[in-house]
Amino acid sequence: KGRRLPSNPASGVELPRLPKVHKRYLSHDQVDQLARECGTEGIVVLMLAYTGIRWGELAGIRVARVATGVRRVHIAEAMSEVNGVAIFGPPKTHADRWVAVPRFLQSPLGELMAGKGPDDLLFTSPRGEVLRVHGFRRRGFDRAATAVGLPGLVPHELRHTAASLAIASGANVKAVQSMLGHASAAMTLDRYSHLFDGELDVVADRLDEARSRAVVPPLCPQDQVVSLPQRAAAS
Repeated sequence: KGRRLPSNPASGVELPRLPKVHKRYLSHDQVDQLARECGTEGIVVLMLAYTGIRWGELAGIRVARVATGVRRVHIAEAMSEVNGVAIFGPPKTHADRWVAVPRFLQSPLGELMAGKGPDDLLFTSPRGEVLRVHGFRRRGFDRAATAVGLPGLVPHELRHTAASLAIASGANVKAVQSMLGHASAAMTLDRYSHLFDGELDVVADRLDEARSRAVVPPLCPQDQVVSLPQRAAAS
């Protein structure tokens, strides 16, 4: 009568497992080649691959949020498309953050900022419009990816690349979490735990070194008695 069920008929139903998506991680050299192939929009490739920000966050950066003096960018706004209309709002996690920018990007970012007002978008299309991922791919990214031997590459894979390069450089999970804007370190580990496997050997080596410094082996083990030769009595 009340259209109520005494129990959930869907409880106990096992959902099919989603297939694992293979992530591609580019090397520094591959990122550089890809950026060069993209020509004047190569700065977009470098920014994504070395900061780990999402596409919408990149498209939402305004000039006033770039602190070149301390090499930081304030991620406080993101662009999303709704029925083809660009909508600006808070980032995905609804929490703003600061991301570090490598020194080699300071000059290109300064060139992008030249002549723009503080509220202007930093990254735009060649026509000065909102930077949309489909247009970026159509203008040359897809062709560039194929040219450098990475057919089918999508811009979001540069975010994975940023995580990989950061971890390879020695960044810990909290630093990577902060860079990517994940809600928790557990989320970062869930996605990139396999990239931290190399740290296990480093940890083991450091433990070995620490023990060697702290524990001095006895000159004569307790369970081993050494008989010293008797000196002959003087005649």
